[in-house]
Amino acid sequence: MLKMPEADPQTLKKRASIAAALRHIVPGEGVIETRTEMSVYESDGLTAYRQLPLVVVLPQTTAEVAKVLRYAFENKIKVVPRGAGTSLSGGALPLADGIVLGLSKFNRVLEIDYDNRCAVVQPGVTNLAITQAVQHKGFYYAPDPSSQIACTIGGNVAENSGGVHCLKYGLTANNILGLEMVLISGEVIRLGGKHLDSDGLDLLGVLTGSEGLLGVITEVTVRLLQKPETARVILVGFPTNEDAGNCVADIISAGIIPGGMEMMDKPAIHAVEEFVHADYPLDVEALLIIELDGPAIEVDHLIEEVSAIARKNKCSTSRVSTSEAERLLFWAGRKAAFPAVGRISPDYFCMDGTIPRKRLSEVLTGMAELSKKHGLRVANVFHAGDGNLHPLILYDANAGDELARAEEFGADILRLCVKVGGVLTGEHGVGIEKRDLMPVMFTEADLAQQQRLKCAFDDRGLLNPGKVFPTLHACAELGRMHVKAGKLPFPEIPRF
Repeated sequence: MLKMPEADPQTLKKRASIAAALRHIVPGEGVIETRTEMSVYESDGLTAYRQLPLVVVLPQTTAEVAKVLRYAFENKIKVVPRGAGTSLSGGALPLADGIVLGLSKFNRVLEIDYDNRCAVVQPGVTNLAITQAVQHKGFYYAPDPSSQIACTIGGNVAENSGGVHCLKYGLTANNILGLEMVLISGEVIRLGGKHLDSDGLDLLGVLTGSEGLLGVITEVTVRLLQKPETARVILVGFPTNEDAGNCVADIISAGIIPGGMEMMDKPAIHAVEEFVHADYPLDVEALLIIELDGPAIEVDHLIEEVSAIARKNKCSTSRVSTSEAERLLFWAGRKAAFPAVGRISPDYFCMDGTIPRKRLSEVLTGMAELSKKHGLRVANVFHAGDGNLHPLILYDANAGDELARAEEFGADILRLCVKVGGVLTGEHGVGIEKRDLMPVMFTEADLAQQQRLKCAFDDRGLLNPGKVFPTLHACAELGRMHVKAGKLPFPEIPRF
């Protein structure tokens, strides 16, 4: 766990100097430098790690963001962009010698364009607020992370967040049309817009999921969808995790793409039911929450198809929502899984990895063995349809070496995901949590190539350093490595 030592006189002097310069850019209460006030920013959702920043700045306009970044660029000061701080991978963890650039004041919906089915919003607008702004017209924003009441759209773009409906409607990358972003040099650029596709390089794809390493997002154009005519949920319980996993695979192989398909194991089911009272069955080992949406006649047909597949896979209980209130209650349980588990354990790590669907039962068995190996409990919730796992490792940071064991348990889970053909993350990002595991998935050449892209945007390495890459090479060093490998010198990449 990162400690927060008292600042030395040199640090205090540097802090005062930077804060004074920032106050010329962001007036009023937009600069925070006292230890007590900055403690709010010492960690994000990965609360096991904490670090007090050098100073915090809260701009309100794109022009102010540009001036802050230009100042940092000219004075070689590190910058950590921060949204709502809900990151579960340490992506917004501050640096002792860096500025935290908070975007909480960028909280306005700027435009709603129903004709083009899109909305232009500032990055500090919460995920759920976008849907709330348009639902009276029968529209909504599809990606819906469990933290959607708090997480912001800027952070969603940075981490390429998903949610329970990403199986059918895609991740953030599939639901944004344009971005305004400020580079570390202070230059403001625009990518995409209201049109469906952009010409040239897919820079939107590059920036979505870039974890604050390439620029600071100041505006997002999101895609709006019309609310389906009908949506119903079928709640299906199974005597084993293997049966539930097989059911998931069979549904997808039958060509059925549910609006959402989630899975919880027994420990998660019990924790959620005690917290939300969603009327989940308690005598099952695994529970699937499957939503079918579309025209009513299609939904009725698909419910019959899914029910038949569930029976084939030995389901022990099955219920279909009979009202909108009941459908929302079924989902409320799943979306409350993380706080529910917080009631039964002093601390927990929420992991994030993705695997091929067909390996689900194998990975669950492997995690049960790892649980015994590390002597810690684990509760599992999954975006079962796309193989995105969220194991919740339960521990007590104040009990001996449990924190260290929890960290190693989590690392073993991610190694297992990669071993079976999966990846280190599905939507939480790499941050610091998975940084040192990147070589498990990528070769040195892979990582060097990714860092070359970083250099094209931030050649001084000032934006969110210490995240994602286990070893960050200087841009000049990457060029020398490229030549040493017998390749052409790394080309100059134009500014955007």
